[in-house]
Amino acid sequence: MPLHVPPAPAPALRSVLAALGSPTAVHEAHTPSLRALQGPVTAELPLPVHVLDRLDGSGRPAGSRPPRTRLTGWRFLIRSGDRFVAAADTRLTPDGWAFSHFFEGPYVAATERALRQAESLGKGYQPRLLSVPELYMLTLWLHGAVGADAAAGLPAAADLLVPLAPAPPGIAAFRPHPVSELLPVLTHRLTRSAPPVPPPVAAPAA
Repeated sequence: MPLHVPPAPAPALRSVLAALGSPTAVHEAHTPSLRALQGPVTAELPLPVHVLDRLDGSGRPAGSRPPRTRLTGWRFLIRSGDRFVAAADTRLTPDGWAFSHFFEGPYVAATERALRQAESLGKGYQPRLLSVPELYMLTLWLHGAVGADAAAGLPAAADLLVPLAPAPPGIAAFRPHPVSELLPVLTHRLTRSAPPVPPPVAAPAA
C-alpha cells in the first residue's frame, strides 16, 4: 500500500530547489557525490523531522509523562537518475522556511530502505522522521493518521517506529516497533543517562 507522503511547505521546497541550482551551495556542501553529479537532480519524498524531547516542563527526565515532540525541519531526498545520492534539510527561521544544508551518508540509504519496507506493510501510513538526539538515533515514524497535519501530533500507541541504521546498541535497525513497545525503552535509556536531579533545598528554619 503506498505511503501518504505529506506535502512540504512550498517555501521549504523552493529553498531546496534554489540551493540545488546554485553552484556555490552545491560546491560548498560536504557531499562529494552531489558535487560530482553533472545530470539533473530532483528533490523528492519530503519528510517532516520531529524531535523527541528528553525532558518534561519541570526539567526532570521524561518518565511517566506522555512524550513530547516538536517539528524542527523538513528533509528532502535528492535523486539523480535511479538513486538517491544525498538529502537536503530545511529549517524554520523568523522569515519562514529556509534551506539549511546538504548531507550524504548512511541515513540517506537507510531512509530509502525503510520507506520501501513500509510500503509492503499492507496499511496506509503518513511517513515522518523522529529524531532522538541524546541516543544518536533516527527513526522512520509511521503515523496512522494519514490525513493529519504533518507538523503536529504525538506518536500514537499504534504508530510504528522503524530505527534507521546505524541504530544504538541493542536496538535492531529496520525492525518496525509499535510506539507502545519502543518508546518506553527509549524513555528508560534517556532517564538512565540523564544527570540526577538534585533534591530541593530546604528553607532555613526561622
